[in-house]
Amino acid sequence: MTKYLFRHLLSVLLVGSTALVSAQDLLAEQAPLDKQMARIDSVVLHRLIKAEMYEYPADDLYPEWSNEYAHKYANVTMPDSLLIDLTGFCMPTENTKINDIFGYRPRRRRMHYGLDIKVERGDTIRAAFDGKVRYCSYQRRGYGYYVVIRHPNGLETLYAHLTKRLVEENEVVKAGDPIGTGGNTGRSTGPHLHFETRLLGKALNPALFFDFPNQDVTGDSYLYKKPVKKVYDPSDPDTYYKVRSGDTLSRIAARKGTTIKNLCKLNGITTKSTLRVGQILRLY
Repeated sequence: MTKYLFRHLLSVLLVGSTALVSAQDLLAEQAPLDKQMARIDSVVLHRLIKAEMYEYPADDLYPEWSNEYAHKYANVTMPDSLLIDLTGFCMPTENTKINDIFGYRPRRRRMHYGLDIKVERGDTIRAAFDGKVRYCSYQRRGYGYYVVIRHPNGLETLYAHLTKRLVEENEVVKAGDPIGTGGNTGRSTGPHLHFETRLLGKALNPALFFDFPNQDVTGDSYLYKKPVKKVYDPSDPDTYYKVRSGDTLSRIAARKGTTIKNLCKLNGITTKSTLRVGQILRLY
């Protein structure tokens, strides 16, 4: 009886040890497989996130996706700061000559909200970053044929005066994809690309991001900071201006970096109002 029990226990132990070894072998074989599956899952997840990012670019920043306007956002609060990723870019054109810069145009008494880059009719115009085409339209007395693309980094880029568009609204594009050809449509005195960069509809100087003469971006990223509102102080020369002999609204606007429209609005006057020497004008 004792010998039988001993043999039985020995056989159980042997079977158990074999099972334990087999289980350890299975675990050892499974470990690399689990790592491989984790890598695959990570790649799939990354692709899904990227696909959603392109389908709804900067969805957490913008209040809506609309194909009904170029850059008008109502009741939008600009972020205090935003780090804008500039990697993965493509220059919209290989041309380097800038015909007109961003800012107020004294001669025309209005703002210029982008950069004008010299191009030839038919030159390929490319998407600056990955993104999705939000708006395409035509303005006879404005942009001509133009395209607006929203990008995951928060920017919207606008390409105007195109001879023709090569993309449609809601089309996903990659940086460098052809989106149109250079031209002279709309309000234009010669073939050029009017290029704008906007954040939540607010025009930002494209030169903050793109260095056309050197065909490069200004850095890997750009930190946007919301301008601090000025406290209006009558004694502050940057807030108020005392009219001098020979001054005109256009000269004052150009000298102080504002617009005639803004001066008229702040001071309750019109473009036909006569300025008096010694008159105090509010600038901002």
